[in-house]
Amino acid sequence: MTTLSLERQIAEALLSIGAVSLRPEQPFTWTSGIKSPIYCDNRLTMSHPQVRDAIAEGFASLIREHYPQAEVVAGTATAGIPHAAWVAQKLSLPMIYVRDKAKGHGKQNLIEGEVPAGKKVVVIEDLISTGGSSLKAAQAVNEAGGQALAVLAIFSYQFEKAEEAFRSAGVPLRTLSNYTALIDAALSTNRIREQDVAALSAWRLQPETYYA
Repeated sequence: MTTLSLERQIAEALLSIGAVSLRPEQPFTWTSGIKSPIYCDNRLTMSHPQVRDAIAEGFASLIREHYPQAEVVAGTATAGIPHAAWVAQKLSLPMIYVRDKAKGHGKQNLIEGEVPAGKKVVVIEDLISTGGSSLKAAQAVNEAGGQALAVLAIFSYQFEKAEEAFRSAGVPLRTLSNYTALIDAALSTNRIREQDVAALSAWRLQPETYYA
């Protein structure tokens, strides 16, 4: 019996709970205005204990293998926060979260929790599209005196724009699953047809213009 890769396992889990939907013939419209054959709402994983635990264990395994020197787990607000908490619990590490902007009152915190000055930090995100918000969180950690070792995410659309942004910033990116694994999983479970694969693959290369 063949053991599925982690990428494939997570992709099938996301599909099974409806966290990811594929509609190549009737694309969704994102907030940015981009028309997309895929819609991802990883917040749904919070409501499914087995799936969220598989995600947390996947993150914990990546950290143990690649970043054993990590001293703090940071979540991105808001979707990365619960996953960071579950991972920090598994690894018995401190947890913080990074706001998208500083609070407008009180101490005007950008980072909630103990500021990680001098600490090595992994940043947990739920979804990578362009990568901008994740890199902003990593930068906030560095500016607070910490050292952002990497960004870890549940899923990535694998846009070249995002991959280039992480390369340019010098921040490693690792994901539990990705768009390629998702298409394979969707095809093997009859959620899409063989003739949909070419269109889905082409969209990833030209997301802003494919449906224009």
